[in-house]
Amino acid sequence: MDAPSEAFLWVKALHIIAVVCWFAALFYLPRLYVYHAMSDDAISHQRFEIMERKLYRGIMWPAMIATLITAHFLVDWGDAKYHYHEAVWFYLKVGLVGLLVIYHFVCGYYRKKLIGNAHYKSHKFWRVFNEMPTLILLAVIILVVVKPTF
Repeated sequence: MDAPSEAFLWVKALHIIAVVCWFAALFYLPRLYVYHAMSDDAISHQRFEIMERKLYRGIMWPAMIATLITAHFLVDWGDAKYHYHEAVWFYLKVGLVGLLVIYHFVCGYYRKKLIGNAHYKSHKFWRVFNEMPTLILLAVIILVVVKPTF
């Protein structure tokens, strides 16, 4: 098997960096929602609204876009060699990434609902909501590393 090209490896490195940044934000934003829901004073509410906005717009969005763009190039360049289109694990992974994109947008929806209404949902709801990307991450890593045959 031939070694991947240098460009492929650079895009792969950028993809991993983008994924790590996206997941860091996906883990942290709902955690901010937990603290936001538990806060009782106006100053804390304002602080959390600013933190949530900056995290969502300034980190989550660029990281998601970079993840999806680099993933497109990796699949496009790597498919001829690795035959992703023939693997069930690949389609399962793409489906899970689709769920993650939906989760991303749901986080944005909830961020707007929390503005001026910190007790929109309980901190217990946010704690459970916060675990969803962890489950998706575990499944994606297993699919990518193990590449199970079905």
